Amino acid sequence: MTASDYLSSLSVFRGDAPLIVSLPHTGTEIPSEYEAGLVSLWLARKDADWWIEQLYDFAPGLGATVIRTPISRTVIDVNRDPTGISLYPGQATTELCPTTTFDGEPLYEPGTAPTAEEIAERRARFFDPYHATLRTEVERLRARHERVVVYDCHSIRSVIPRLFDGTLPHFNIGTNGGVTCAPALSVAVETICADSGFSHVVNGRFKGGYITRNLGKPETGVHAIQMELACRGYMREPLGPVTEGAWPTPYDEAYAAPMRAVLTRIFEACLSFAAPEASPRTKP
Repeated sequence: MTASDYLSSLSVFRGDAPLIVSLPHTGTEIPSEYEAGLVSLWLARKDADWWIEQLYDFAPGLGATVIRTPISRTVIDVNRDPTGISLYPGQATTELCPTTTFDGEPLYEPGTAPTAEEIAERRARFFDPYHATLRTEVERLRARHERVVVYDCHSIRSVIPRLFDGTLPHFNIGTNGGVTCAPALSVAVETICADSGFSHVVNGRFKGGYITRNLGKPETGVHAIQMELACRGYMREPLGPVTEGAWPTPYDEAYAAPMRAVLTRIFEACLSFAAPEASPRTKP
């Protein structure tokens, strides 16, 4: 796969509403040239944000722009700081090119993890185009709207002792401590979650990754928020360790429907925040 092939495989639905939906971790593709050294392809795909693209497939109908990479986060994680700086100092996390699963299992046979040169190649091939696409869409929509919301979609298993204690709340809202979006947006999203019957937290274990922190600049009219969903809220998740053949469980539309309804209300709130009068700005 060449860089141009990757660009053509990036899924981009362009809407005109002031909402960009980022799907950085739903991809499961591992080009054959990156398979060498991997312990197993199942382990390499284990920590994908399973079925999130189905859960949020209502977004285009609301006029949102949706950007998705097909590439597995094991090849390169487009939501990590490319300099290698940890987004969560002092806490367990994974790297730009992960070498372990969330549970700490090695992804590579000894001595086969990506080198610095290989990481740089993957960054140029996959990471940089994803972020260039995000920036292009932000600029396109900011030319029409006074405010744009970037909503970064994620999910994770509910119980992963290496990463956090206990059972994760259903909705984990991240704004990097209130830095990446206006308080009004965060409060609107939190209120919907609080009224939903699901559990929630704001800026708990997950405060927003690189996408949210890099793009969220409220002073420029760009408001970014990350939503980390506990998998049990929308899929039949076995709590605790998972095994090959039993994970992921299939997507069940009926099971996911209650959480999907809440997410729809959240997107409507994002749109109301960004364009309260529902009218795009006229360019000079």
